[in-house]
Amino acid sequence: MLIFYQQWVMCVDTFNAIPIFVAVADTGGFSSAARVLDISKSAVSKRITQLEAQLGARLFHRTTRKLSLTEAGERYYQYAAQASRAAKQAEDAVGELQGEPKGVLKVLLPMSIGQLHIAPLIPEFLALHPQLHIDLVLDDRDVNLIEQGYDLAIRTGGELTDSSLIARRLVPLHSIVCVSPAFHNKHRKHLTKPEQLVHVNCLTYSYSSNADVWTFSSKSGDLCKVKVAGNYRVNNSVALRDAVIAGSGVARLPTFVVGEAIRNGELVALFDDYEMPYKNLYSVYPERDYLPEKVRVFLDFIVEKLGNGSAYWDRFECA
Repeated sequence: MLIFYQQWVMCVDTFNAIPIFVAVADTGGFSSAARVLDISKSAVSKRITQLEAQLGARLFHRTTRKLSLTEAGERYYQYAAQASRAAKQAEDAVGELQGEPKGVLKVLLPMSIGQLHIAPLIPEFLALHPQLHIDLVLDDRDVNLIEQGYDLAIRTGGELTDSSLIARRLVPLHSIVCVSPAFHNKHRKHLTKPEQLVHVNCLTYSYSSNADVWTFSSKSGDLCKVKVAGNYRVNNSVALRDAVIAGSGVARLPTFVVGEAIRNGELVALFDDYEMPYKNLYSVYPERDYLPEKVRVFLDFIVEKLGNGSAYWDRFECA
């Protein structure tokens, strides 16, 4: 009976160590795994050492600069990763049957659109789901969602390089050229066609790959590319909008930044007979057989609030 109990304890210890082993292998380090698992680095190291002792094999090559799987570790990972995913999917499947989503939802948002349009919605969402906790990060960097432990990210573009992720289109992200009413009145004769932008002061967004070349397409499908120049370049679209409102010049800006200013008359939208290239806003999350209920309710909430596929900030009258 004692031997059976000892074997059972060892099996339980081994099973409990699997998520820690998988996290270390996926993130490439004890420290990064500790961040994902929200435990101490020493606890991670101890469990891996215990697991290696129980298996009688070294699972990781350890150096001061790099951590990598041994041959035994590679073999163990193939099955451990499957077991870890299966356990997580089992939790998700049960979670779908729960009436109220619970736990921590870790979300990554891009800085400007997150601050302007999504973060302000969080208090209402939490009021609807009081058993949920939100861990929200605003960051424009392209981080590894699985490695950093995110349940969901909102991203622009939608190009996925990681096959373990799923992307869901939310709304289009349009851009528009706009000016202040005073600037428009002063330079009206040079603001009737895109080609005339070479004659006015154009402010640019420095993080854009085509900051000083603006592309337009007419309703007939003709393309027009204009090389612009100006005396102000900035890496924040909200700061760029404020400079345009102050009358400093013309700028190409996303409508999620300038929609409200156009509606209330602070800005004038130009060239309503033309369109500019646009991107899409996507939700991105790890691929699973069962989407966790906490992720599902958050996505449904955001989709409805943003406009059900047609962004609410695009509902303005162009001048």
